[in-house]
Amino acid sequence: MRFKDFERIVFFTGAGMSAESGVPTYRGAGGIWREYDYRAYACQDAFNHDPEHVWEFHNYRRGIVGACAPNRGHEIIAELEATHHVTVVTQNIDGLHQLAGSTNVIELHGSLWRLRCDHCGNRHRGRENPLEELHCTACHSYWRPDIVWFGDTLNFENIQDAQHALQECDLMISIGTSGVVYPAAALPMVAKRSGARMVEVNPELTDMSVLYDVNFRTTASEALTEMSGA
Repeated sequence: MRFKDFERIVFFTGAGMSAESGVPTYRGAGGIWREYDYRAYACQDAFNHDPEHVWEFHNYRRGIVGACAPNRGHEIIAELEATHHVTVVTQNIDGLHQLAGSTNVIELHGSLWRLRCDHCGNRHRGRENPLEELHCTACHSYWRPDIVWFGDTLNFENIQDAQHALQECDLMISIGTSGVVYPAAALPMVAKRSGARMVEVNPELTDMSVLYDVNFRTTASEALTEMSGA
């Protein structure tokens, strides 16, 4: 299977996409939620109770992710924009797709590098690492990481945009996602129902593996290099 045989490609990426870059995964071996309790660091109640404590954790994550660079898989996806209509639908918050050069990226779970103020609506994006000014420049309330925490709902417009891209694609490639985080995990079914060719890239078998026509049991870089014909 080669990219040259398709025109409209959607990459549906999860934590495994960035594992090659050194970004910790969430639930696998060495996953961040095996070491940290999300209830203390990644939900609105924790933030309301102690925003400084929550920001210590997120600045720690910024430090780890900020030291990581896009891997060859990220680069191949970005390079395909020159010859194909490419949409990246990602569950990742690390910003590595954009850093590699991808321009059409739907961030389902937000971005570690984007801030919002829920008090006045102010927003900011930047790669300050660590973030030292924790207060909104407009109203001095605490900035909140603009990411989807446990208990939050996904942005409706992002879901709509992702569904539209999946309905229109002729190739859907899922990379490094466990297929257990809903509602995002249900999105590949949109492409399946629309008749797209379905490819899974994951070193491990997942609950969603039966959905796919082709399964690559390897890394993103290796699978995408093979599909590019390089």
